Amino acid sequence: MKTVLVIGGGVTGLSAMYELNKWKKENDQDMRLVLAESAEQLGGKIRTVREGGFTIEAGADSIVARKANAMNFIEELGLEKAVVYNAAGRSYIYTDGELKLIPADSVFGIPATVESLAKSTLVSAEGKVEALKDFYTKNDRFTKNDSIGDFLEHFFGKELVEKQIAPVLSGVYSGNLSDLTIASTLPQVFDYKEKYGSIIRGFEENKKVFQSGGGKKFLSFNKGLDTLIDAYEERLDGTEILKSTQAVKIEKTDRGYMVDFSNGESLEADHVVLSIPHNAAEALFDDEELKAEFQPLKNSSLISIYLAYDIPDSELPEDGTGFITANTDELTCNACTWTSRKWKHTSESGNLLVRLFYKSSHPAFASLKEMNEDELLQTALADIEKSLDITAEPLASEVTNWTEKMPNYLISHPETVAALENRLCREYPGIWLAGCSYYGVGIPDCIENGAATAGKIIENM
Repeated sequence: MKTVLVIGGGVTGLSAMYELNKWKKENDQDMRLVLAESAEQLGGKIRTVREGGFTIEAGADSIVARKANAMNFIEELGLEKAVVYNAAGRSYIYTDGELKLIPADSVFGIPATVESLAKSTLVSAEGKVEALKDFYTKNDRFTKNDSIGDFLEHFFGKELVEKQIAPVLSGVYSGNLSDLTIASTLPQVFDYKEKYGSIIRGFEENKKVFQSGGGKKFLSFNKGLDTLIDAYEERLDGTEILKSTQAVKIEKTDRGYMVDFSNGESLEADHVVLSIPHNAAEALFDDEELKAEFQPLKNSSLISIYLAYDIPDSELPEDGTGFITANTDELTCNACTWTSRKWKHTSESGNLLVRLFYKSSHPAFASLKEMNEDELLQTALADIEKSLDITAEPLASEVTNWTEKMPNYLISHPETVAALENRLCREYPGIWLAGCSYYGVGIPDCIENGAATAGKIIENM
């Protein structure tokens, strides 16, 4: 009997195990399936907290609707009736002591029309004129493996990138644009430049791709995002689920791999899926050459702070769903989502729930990561007072500290992952990498990667 062990009960590991379990039942396979998770509950970076009439997503808060609609996991898990979409609204950038709207008809801050560029209040007249060189400057130096920051600055100029694009795009991909590749962020900008001769013209020609569904760009579930995790867990009958069980060592045996756990138990497996952060995966092996292959992979950090108030969210600027900080000298937070405005199901009373994000890209993060929870809350309250003029004491709060736990795709990332895959295939057949450390951070990306990993194991068996 073959044994497959999945280490890590986040959505990637759950997706992989779901597909393996389905194949086992449909094909009447005699195989043992084991899922080991170090935490007390499954879900990884999906964790829903319910307090005082508020639904707080302490981890990931939504799923990109466009990607989810192209897949079938919602229907297959029977969650169609539980789906809710974000309320449409405008986003702001906090700069020069005030909130300024991100121009309409822009994608990640990139203008999708000349009119959008012209109406921007974030960029000077000189900066707008410089950005027009996108229409007449040819690409004769960049590939998709180059820095997206360098690429955009070459065709748009420094001001548009720094004041309008970088705050948005850096916020989404958790890193400095000069360190991120075109391929790992927005490969469309390269394709549009090649096909249309202009990034702006490319977005204008393809607006429907990014505006499909109107304002419904993200989805969640009416009882919280952990509805997805519960649905997966309920369908893993025939699978052994070990919670509070941390893998600490993997060794080769004549038959496969022996995996030791922190509780003193061990398990022999033919296939092992490592759906855990790359630094946790690296620590499982006593192999210096393999460890060296992991070393180029890097993590960034994020601290998330929710504040819930006995204040109606109608006091916020009309038609807004949050802001991004452009100038790190003005606020300590990188961004603030007005959660109760964006997601109606998160506040039963319609009162205000906001979420602030503090990232390692901010110069102040070195001091933030040394703070205790009370000090972090005081920092968040100061940012809310300065940006939204709210001085009330919150009813509830939730702090999530992900220091060195957020994947950061550097320019060398594709080559690093390929080298790791090759070494594992050659020296550790049956060990499989999976998850956001390697293959994409969005929930649909993780689900797709989990399913693809299961497919490789099934093909191998």
